[in-house]
Amino acid sequence: MHVLTTMSITLLLLTGVLGCSESRKTQDPSQVPSATPLLDTTGPTTAVELEQDSRLWLEDVEGEDALNWVREQNFRTTTRLQNDDRYAPLMAAAQSLYESDDRIPYGDFYGGFVWNFWQDNTHTHGLWRRTTLTSYLTETPQWEVIIDLDALAEKEAINWVWRGADCLAPQYDRCLVTLSKGGSDAAVRREFSLSQRQFVQNGFETPEAKGGIAWIDKDTVLVALATDTANTTDSGYPSVIYRWSRGTELTTAEVVLQGTRQDVGLWPMRFEDRDGSVHMLAAQSHTFYESTYWHLPFSGEAKILPIPAKTSIETLYRGELIFKLAEDWQRADASQIHPAGALVSINLARFIATGEIAAVNTLYVPSPTESIGSVAATKSRLIATLDNNVIGGILTFRFNNDQWSSKTLPVPDNLTISLSSANRWEDIAFVNAEGFLTPDTLFLANTAEATMQPIKTIPERFDTSGLTVEQIKTQSPDGTVIPYFVVRHKNAPLNGTTPTLLYAYGGFQVSMRPRYSGSLGKLWLENGGAYVLANIRGGGEFGPAWHQAGLKTQRQRIYDDLIAVAEDLSVQGLASSEHLAVYGGSNGGLLTGVMYTQRPDLWRAVISAVPLLDMLRYDKLLAGASWVGEYGDPEDPLEGAFLRSISPYHNVSATQEYPEIYLYTSTKDDRVHPGHARKMSHLLSDLGHDYLYFENIDGGHAAAANLSEYARRDAMLYVFLMQKLMPQQSQDKVFETTQGK
Repeated sequence: MHVLTTMSITLLLLTGVLGCSESRKTQDPSQVPSATPLLDTTGPTTAVELEQDSRLWLEDVEGEDALNWVREQNFRTTTRLQNDDRYAPLMAAAQSLYESDDRIPYGDFYGGFVWNFWQDNTHTHGLWRRTTLTSYLTETPQWEVIIDLDALAEKEAINWVWRGADCLAPQYDRCLVTLSKGGSDAAVRREFSLSQRQFVQNGFETPEAKGGIAWIDKDTVLVALATDTANTTDSGYPSVIYRWSRGTELTTAEVVLQGTRQDVGLWPMRFEDRDGSVHMLAAQSHTFYESTYWHLPFSGEAKILPIPAKTSIETLYRGELIFKLAEDWQRADASQIHPAGALVSINLARFIATGEIAAVNTLYVPSPTESIGSVAATKSRLIATLDNNVIGGILTFRFNNDQWSSKTLPVPDNLTISLSSANRWEDIAFVNAEGFLTPDTLFLANTAEATMQPIKTIPERFDTSGLTVEQIKTQSPDGTVIPYFVVRHKNAPLNGTTPTLLYAYGGFQVSMRPRYSGSLGKLWLENGGAYVLANIRGGGEFGPAWHQAGLKTQRQRIYDDLIAVAEDLSVQGLASSEHLAVYGGSNGGLLTGVMYTQRPDLWRAVISAVPLLDMLRYDKLLAGASWVGEYGDPEDPLEGAFLRSISPYHNVSATQEYPEIYLYTSTKDDRVHPGHARKMSHLLSDLGHDYLYFENIDGGHAAAANLSEYARRDAMLYVFLMQKLMPQQSQDKVFETTQGK
């Protein structure tokens, strides 16, 4: 059922698409076009240098001194935000939204059942459950609980967080269940028997570690775990794949493939075709975007797949291995160039038999405004999402006589279209449609008949009357056109006074697409705020080139893009700097950190969530070494000099005036080290700058482990924004419609 594809591997790393990379060739940062002068932080106002960093003690995640400091900061922040008279109604509203019973129970369809993981106010850890497809299509499905995670957490006295289950086709009786302690990326895997409704005694069970596991057959798995220095890369991911047989100790498992400590990581992948054939592959990631792909036979030596390093393998369909290119590919024996962004295929069986690729077949070549998203196999057709100008669509593909043909599925116009799940044994896929003001609707797609049937939707979570959505375009300093979406009340005065939240990400080829958010709508839009989503470079909205334009020393382009959007909001009359806040998380937290230091004049408030901020030590902290392909190497003279010029932690001035910044993270975030946010907050405190800091103990990179924590996170965030952008609004104004204003 579940295949550990390169997309799911990426979720273990940060966010984005594995297999698309910039070379390590250094570039002169002085050649990066920019109209944004960096603040002068040289001389006595320089806040910190690498060799003089006195805050390294805050990198001790569980250290007593560090945690005492965290508790003090949390008390200070919660006292201010949770004592605001707006917090209680916002928290109640957010919790009601997150725990509502009328949410869509998204699931995977396999083995004759729809499988869903569900959390609510009663089941805070969650229920893994299933129902028949017939029952699922009714308004009140009859669910059968398979694992009660709350009961398991109580029994074992561990704060278990669900990370998924991989069940072995075609019987789907044995599953490898992945559980995390508190939400960290490191997890345990346990074998579970569906027929016996229990974990298998003396079955496959791994120690807590980052990594992956994949079924070969009922009695054999491939496993890659970062458990010690011998099998761990500098990035903290596995460097060795083992073949592990039932009834043996993991320590005696056979080495199948060995990587290096310098790799990002090594992961096994299982691909099964509709005829029942199974193929084991592996991705050896040298950088975040460059990988060597291996075929792992059931016996004999591993064999390299001669496909480009900047590639993302998607699925297997009728013998064809499907992958997306993130670089142009011209084979030595062929004149045809397969362009970056294209979806192509090769016959895997022919490669296994001959060791060579006989032909490359093209499924689709996107235009400059298009980007291919998710790809999955159904019984008779392949299905893929396709964005055009950040608006979603769906294509299906059929393969006959070594030729691909395509057909468009009818989907709602001007919405984000996402592939929720697909079943390779049936002509069935679940497809979701949503927009800023359009609640989620789940469709049952019949890929053979090219039909779409709406089966579930959620009610409106907030009042959309009077709200409008616009897509606006502006120019970055180098002339590149940058689109962005604006959600606002149609009667909002265009005099720069609308409280506006600007969100962006700008990295790892991650596309920012319109989404329906009950929390954003209820807690912000209903209270008179406007929301802006920027499609800046570094993302994947327009294919690999859009991402690669901002890699390493070219990254100032990404920051200039967002600055251009912020300045255009003032030109458009929506929000001046006194009424504008910027928000981002993870790489987006770095983005907003740069906005804080480079252009403090543009913002009334800044939110930096689970951020990278110390760009001279990021590669030494947790998974940081895996992102050198994105950001550059701090020890390289040119790349290091550029990173020093943009690193928020190293560019805070003692004399500059800054907007108040709100930083939040999690102690259990073992992907982006909480030390980034800790050290930045401590620095701001020492320099006397206004800031708030909150660190959730559990939650991992999401900074929340259950629905109540998600609600608290959102309520505190919007209270902060209201304090900065709606200072005169009191509790009795919260949730009043902006209609007529």
